[in-house]
Amino acid sequence: MKDFASLITALDSTTKTNEKLAAVVAYLNSASDSDKLWCVALLTGKRPRRPVKTSFLRVWSAELAELPLWLLEESYFVVGDLAETVTLILPPPAAANEKSLTERMQELGTLRQLEEAEVREYIVNAWMEMNSDERFVFNKLITGGFRIGVSQKLMVRALATHLGEDENKLAHRLMGNWKASETNFYDLLVSSDGNENLSRPYPFYLAYPLEEAPENLGNASDWQIEYKWDGIRGQLIKREGEVYVWSRGEELVTDQFPELVELGRALPKDCVIDGEITAYKDDAPLPFTFLQKRLGRKKVGKAILKESPVKLIAYDLLELEGRDLRETPMEERSELLHKLVAETVSDRVLLSEPFEMSTWKEAAAKRDVSRENFAEGLMLKRKSSVYKVGRKRGDWWKWKVDPLSIDAVMIYAMRGHGRRANLYTDYTFAVWDGPDLVPFAKAYSGLTDKEINKIDHFVKKNTIERFGPVRSVKADLVFEIGFEGIAPSSRHKSGIALRFPRILRQREDKKPEEANTLQDLQAILEQFTSV
Repeated sequence: MKDFASLITALDSTTKTNEKLAAVVAYLNSASDSDKLWCVALLTGKRPRRPVKTSFLRVWSAELAELPLWLLEESYFVVGDLAETVTLILPPPAAANEKSLTERMQELGTLRQLEEAEVREYIVNAWMEMNSDERFVFNKLITGGFRIGVSQKLMVRALATHLGEDENKLAHRLMGNWKASETNFYDLLVSSDGNENLSRPYPFYLAYPLEEAPENLGNASDWQIEYKWDGIRGQLIKREGEVYVWSRGEELVTDQFPELVELGRALPKDCVIDGEITAYKDDAPLPFTFLQKRLGRKKVGKAILKESPVKLIAYDLLELEGRDLRETPMEERSELLHKLVAETVSDRVLLSEPFEMSTWKEAAAKRDVSRENFAEGLMLKRKSSVYKVGRKRGDWWKWKVDPLSIDAVMIYAMRGHGRRANLYTDYTFAVWDGPDLVPFAKAYSGLTDKEINKIDHFVKKNTIERFGPVRSVKADLVFEIGFEGIAPSSRHKSGIALRFPRILRQREDKKPEEANTLQDLQAILEQFTSV
């Protein structure tokens, strides 16, 4: 555990990719196979469920530190991270323990079966056997907030260096629903006997946003141009008669989309299709909010199946009858996909039809009417491109339409986390409904550090009320809020929910009374849902 804690400290102390890579490789070179496997799992997001309620940790750590609970809570608001707060208040360790990362993870896995008093005894004893670095990592693991600045790509590079293996093969082996508690390092990453997990998806190829003129990409005729659909990126897998559905976030979502299981069974051949899972009814896509009703459910009821039916808009074919097609040019993969879909007797699959275009002016005209066609813009894919791993520049681009926007007044501000724990960085915005300001969106991205510092100064000087880490503020600042989509919502006071709200700029040229109204938002909603 000490070595893993030292690794996390090293990763947290640098922003340089090469230094992070060297630290991970050094750990892999010295750790046991079981510790290496847990390291890979934890750094790639495959963490076990939180074993202890954070409310218990607050109480137990305050008792151990002989502090009133309110003081811990106030400290937490300032520090911005519960794991770090608990680490800072605990008394010095009373002993030392050389337990490995694997031993600690196995012990944490048993806590759910214990009584509260037994769990408390284990946690307190563990705290008192650890140094500060170990405690911090341990607390991160038990609070479920273990997010370290290591990308999947960097982890794959480190493993490739450690094992002397091809990065693409390792990226594929890391995909799927594996658990560190149910496999071993050799079987997952080293064994090459061909017994791949039937359900295992391929690493997704991700597009970069196009921020330059498309003319810089060369001739439009060299590109496959199609709409960028607004749904959930997924892979539909059919192997040996079994059907699996994976999201881009490496979640097995088969049970949430039973219609796609029916589609998989209707496919005439074993295959892996890459596409967009989209709520679809009456020959048209539905707003994304309909799809959200499916997410996170273990079982989808009849009412949701009827209200929010789904289809797969297929746009790539990664495997056919056991043959990996990723190195096959895009044009050839598209021909095979079209043939496969034509042979499939199901209304649950649609093709993302490419447009025949010879100029970028034609493409721009298609992009301009994306929203009218329930799309977010265009996807540009080089016809000769292979299917790569992760986000790579050059062959796949997303050319999205400009965001919708509205001017709103900031009415609440909340402290950030981590290095921004002492700054107010998360804001709630409102529009006018008659004489009242009605909150409709929260946003925290889109501002520079300089702008955040300026707003933080305003918040601290113009606070009206305090609610823990949140402050209500004088309604003086106006911001332009951008968003990708809009839908009705019974969960919000405004009756409206935005998709991907973000701050475009502060409108220093506008007074609060010049901000938009709820009626303006409702007009956008009506226009957006009637196209």
